[in-house]
Amino acid sequence: MSVRAFYGRYAALYDAIATAPGVARWRAAAVDALDLESGDTVVEMGCGTGANLRFLRERVGPEGTVIGVDLTRPLLRYARTRVDPEGWENVHLVQADAARPPVERADAVLGSFVVGLLADPTAAVDGWCDLASGRVALLDATSSSHPVGPLLNPAFGAFVGAGAPADALTESVQQALAGRRARRHLDERVSVARDALAARTTDRRYEERALGFVGVLSGRVE
Repeated sequence: MSVRAFYGRYAALYDAIATAPGVARWRAAAVDALDLESGDTVVEMGCGTGANLRFLRERVGPEGTVIGVDLTRPLLRYARTRVDPEGWENVHLVQADAARPPVERADAVLGSFVVGLLADPTAAVDGWCDLASGRVALLDATSSSHPVGPLLNPAFGAFVGAGAPADALTESVQQALAGRRARRHLDERVSVARDALAARTTDRRYEERALGFVGVLSGRVE
């Protein structure tokens, strides 16, 4: 099943997880890491059902611009239900591949739980840095190095395996979706994405949440 088909089928479940209690704090931390100012233009790659849009718009104000990019139309329909009732005319939703966003310039870019789904996270992050003139931030979940990690990482791997579209994984992972290989695959993609961001930015900051399972890495584009 493709990434688009998978998240389209489970859009309602995805939204419930994306807006669960506690998750909002991770999202707010990621938005804070961008150091946005009123009037800025910010692009969110993998905006999903729009859980971050309110935080982003609060930072840039009515004079700024928020662009949410996602590949899956059903997720964008959920996002639209958050935008239209508020009358946010400066919040724009675009159906497109986060690896090839139809955006030329922005003050800041946020990637939310998306690099683990990309075929080439390094190239995608390089592209995001090319279009940003300010900060770029990555909000992602990975295995934890916290002291409780050895106990909880297997459960995290099962969650990753159960919630990953098959063609977003390598062949070996497809054979063991609920195990260590799925977790390792995600960890590798997040790691190379973070390395790519580190190579292109200065003034980097990293913040861990959820016992080390969630991290926000941000940096200012040179």
